[in-house]
Amino acid sequence: MFRVAIVCMSDKGSRGEREDLSSQVIEKIAVENGYIVTKKVLIPDEFQVIKDTLSEICDKNHADLILTTGGTGFSKRDVTPEATEAIIEKRVPGIPEAMRAYSLTITKRAMLSRATAGIRKDTLIINMPGSPKAVEESLTFIIPELKHGLEIMVGSAKDCARK
Repeated sequence: MFRVAIVCMSDKGSRGEREDLSSQVIEKIAVENGYIVTKKVLIPDEFQVIKDTLSEICDKNHADLILTTGGTGFSKRDVTPEATEAIIEKRVPGIPEAMRAYSLTITKRAMLSRATAGIRKDTLIINMPGSPKAVEESLTFIIPELKHGLEIMVGSAKDCARK
């Protein structure tokens, strides 16, 4: 079983002015797919806070996978992709590309997502959308393939060929 940390970036949520529904969706889908939720964090849209939070989870090996939600749009406060890119060691562009491609079959607004993904140490970080509906659609689409990627990353799978 892989460990997942859920990090929500929301100014209003961090001040208690809005309920974090997207993290609830992530948790439900992750648990249904056999992941253990080890950490849930709700933080403001602050570049340094995001960097520090993601780095700490990776560096202290709290999770194999971090799923973020929020901060991937066009607002001046949306800095999640930039903070993620600042701390990762390897980019994994296929995951957000796949999410956008799938989401484009549902809404043309998917092209506005700036989500990114990457690896730091032994942790995969994926920026998810901020909307609960978009989180559900995107995560349901990618989660079946994540297990294999995580197995390769942590060294428990050696062969990428499908049997």
